[in-house]
Parts: sequence; structure tokens; C-alpha cells
Amino acid sequence: MSEPTGKYSITMPRDIAEAAKTRGGPSGLSAYVAAAVARQIERDNLNELIQVGEAEHGPISQEESQALRDQLHHARRQTRDAA
Repeated sequence: MSEPTGKYSITMPRDIAEAAKTRGGPSGLSAYVAAAVARQIERDNLNELIQVGEAEHGPISQEESQALRDQLHHARRQTRDAA
């Protein structure tokens, strides 16, 4: 993360903080928490896009959803196999 940083105080359950510290390893707790928050923001943004899309076009069917998952898995396999 090359963005300027700030110092913040957060409160979380001790067991979660300790697990995050352990998993953060050499990068540290701050980097681990920042990455987790960034992933959550991405998910929130995607959920907002889905809500807008469904409001405009209706909900996606299970069949459409599965077809898109299959395409994604296929693309990932191709990318992995090409590496």
C-alpha cells in the first residue's frame, strides 16, 4: 500500500486480534487488518453493483449464476495452466 497512512484505534475481540497478529507475520497486524478491510470494501462495492443491476434488470436466475461461475472457473484454469 503506497497510500499515505494514518493511525487509528479500533476495538475487536482479543482472540480475533491475536489470530490476526499471528497471521500477519512479518507484515504485522496493521497490514493484515488493512488488507481485510480492503477486501470487505470490495465486497460491499460489488454488492451495491449487484443491487443496482437487479433493480434495473431483475434478479439473476440460479442457472445464469451457475453458468457465470462455470465461465469463471474455466478462465481461472486456463490462466493457471498457461503460467
